Amino acid sequence: MARILRDYPAEVKLFAVLAAIFAGLSLAAPSFLTLTNLTALVNNSSVNVIWAVGLLVVLIAGGIDISFAVAASVVQYLCVYAFAAVGGGNWAIGFAFAIAFGTALGFVNAALIHYFRIITIVVTIATFNAFFGLLMFITSGRFIYDLPSWWTRRIILWERQAADGSWAEIILPVGVMVLCMIATWALIRHTTTGRQLYAFGDNPEGARRIGISPGAMTFIAFGWCGAMAGIAGLMQVNIVREVVPNALIGRELDVLAAVVLGGARLGGGRGSVTGCVLGVLLVAITQNGLNLLGVSPYAFKMVIGAIILIAISTSGVTLVRARRAGGAP
Repeated sequence: MARILRDYPAEVKLFAVLAAIFAGLSLAAPSFLTLTNLTALVNNSSVNVIWAVGLLVVLIAGGIDISFAVAASVVQYLCVYAFAAVGGGNWAIGFAFAIAFGTALGFVNAALIHYFRIITIVVTIATFNAFFGLLMFITSGRFIYDLPSWWTRRIILWERQAADGSWAEIILPVGVMVLCMIATWALIRHTTTGRQLYAFGDNPEGARRIGISPGAMTFIAFGWCGAMAGIAGLMQVNIVREVVPNALIGRELDVLAAVVLGGARLGGGRGSVTGCVLGVLLVAITQNGLNLLGVSPYAFKMVIGAIILIAISTSGVTLVRARRAGGAP
């Protein structure tokens, strides 16, 4: 236990806070601690967790990305056109296209950051607006409901009837979420590339001097985040059964707050999948609890804003450090 407290202090503290909030909401809102509500909470959090593990890799490498939600929307539309071109597709083709398109968008960010030596947050603010503007211009904001049946079919991995007669179920996006968590954990904890990402995020100049390529780290981090964005976009359509250009906009700050809550440091070199998932759960449970208690959703936005503000003010990241993380000399 002492070793866990020493090695994972942020995760342990977050788990304690999460347990306290969970217990408090169980007493304050009787409908919170029901099987139907808890499974719905997990299902609805699956897309955010997939995004979060992608963003985690970027933060570990010392960057920041706020364009992933827009990238997921772009991938959804590109997939619609790609599936039509290949005659409908299937899940294997769907994941291949989503990962390819998402990775390509991530590489756009990486190329701008590395070759033009621009701070990561500036680049991703620019691509956020550029991607969204192009998407709205090309699609005219058109919703798409005519989608391949395999894409919108509800695949239930587990189900059980609750005491009140309602059905609690776990659906496909949760299974995909678990696979993305495992893949990210394996990347950052059990590969040489993962160790290099931590080293580069913690000390970019030192990492460069021992032979770690800044360009490779930037492309790997943003490419991984883009791939996760693409998968999340694919899963979002499976949940809502439609493609809407602006449906995902605004969720990026919730995910960023969750990952930072989970122990990832703005400035790089720190973060874990466990903390990342706990952070998403904390944000999701807080939002769900406030809804059940009838609290205004604007109060939740204030909480998210406060979390980001505290994270930035306590991260100790200077402008020089941020420039180095963005690839500037």
